[in-house]
Amino acid sequence: MSKTKDIAEAANTLIKYKNNPNVADIVDQQAMDKSVCIEVVNEKINTLYTSMYFGKGCISSKEQSLKYKTDFIKSNKESQTYELINPMYDNRTLIQAIKLDSKNYAFINTSMDPIDGTVDILQTQLIYVTIIVLILSFIIAYFISKHISEPIVEMNQTAKGLAKGKFNVSFRSAEDILELNELATTLNYAKDELEKTDELRQDLMANVSHDLKTPLTMIKAYAEMSRDLHIKDKKKQKEDINIIISEVDRLTILVNDILELSKMQSNINELQKEQFDLIKLTQEIIHRYKILQETENYKFEFNHNEEKLLITADKKKLEQVIYNLINNAINYTGEDNKVIINIIKEEKNILVEIKDTGKGIKKEDLPYIWDKYYKNKKKHKRNLIGTGLGLSIVKNVLQLHNYDFGVTSQKDKGSTFYFKIPNINQ
Repeated sequence: MSKTKDIAEAANTLIKYKNNPNVADIVDQQAMDKSVCIEVVNEKINTLYTSMYFGKGCISSKEQSLKYKTDFIKSNKESQTYELINPMYDNRTLIQAIKLDSKNYAFINTSMDPIDGTVDILQTQLIYVTIIVLILSFIIAYFISKHISEPIVEMNQTAKGLAKGKFNVSFRSAEDILELNELATTLNYAKDELEKTDELRQDLMANVSHDLKTPLTMIKAYAEMSRDLHIKDKKKQKEDINIIISEVDRLTILVNDILELSKMQSNINELQKEQFDLIKLTQEIIHRYKILQETENYKFEFNHNEEKLLITADKKKLEQVIYNLINNAINYTGEDNKVIINIIKEEKNILVEIKDTGKGIKKEDLPYIWDKYYKNKKKHKRNLIGTGLGLSIVKNVLQLHNYDFGVTSQKDKGSTFYFKIPNINQ
């Protein structure tokens, strides 16, 4: 195709410049550029001029040359292509014959041997190159796969240890492989989170067991006292029974809190939204602590800048949030036994704050106080009010409502828990 194109271009150039006085120079230039031989003859097959470039395609037997020249001149065609075997060199020759005018003809010859030889060389080279490339590819692939697979195998072994509860492991990979580094970072993060979860699970079991054991012990003790010591003293028996009932109520609250938390974390608890007065609800919750005001000298300060605030939310769950936050403030307030509740209507939100006057929370502990029993993690004690699961329930309820919430704290000045209800009536 390439050689056919070359002789066709040379033929077109000769036709274009056939009347040019410098046509001989043009013939020589085309012959050199295209690596072809050009011969111009008249109607009697006498050579007028030939190109200075001579190759194997330029020389053929007189008999063969005369034959195709005579054939073309007699055919009276404008152009004709001939392909023949040159007996002088035993090579394939391609000939393009063109009619320049009524008396002059041009024959452009080129040998196909160089092309065939080049193809043979390229084919041989391709075989060798293919073999070399395949061998090199296998070698490179082996080392690359080994370089990549070794850290993956190591991570796999480490992950098996993690599955068995060994949290002291660490995932590492080659520093030059970005994806493996990212995988190692993710696995290390997952390991840390699993370790925290396992630690919280152990703390939860220990703390719940403690909260269950204490009332059960007291129930048993007062039941035995009522049976053995106060069997004839009705007044003492009544006191024993009241304590037993109180401890059973505490157990019921604990079990209900655990069930409620489990439901929320399993996403099987749906919101039952209704419209209600937030101020009235809070006042009703505070009224429940009247016994603490009378017997323990607790003070509840309720501040609000609206007499009535209608909101749309799950009333029972939001009641549980406020109740649990007040319980938390009661357990950790200062010696003045003061709990402050603020409900402030802002431009875009309704801000609810519950403050205590206790020792405060360390800054590094603030992100974790919403975890179950975290505040009593180091040394668990029995809460005056509630079960120790209150803040975890608060977190789940507020997340379910998609409310913004948080806590601020100052050393020896107390903590402020807050949440914000979007003001739909703004």
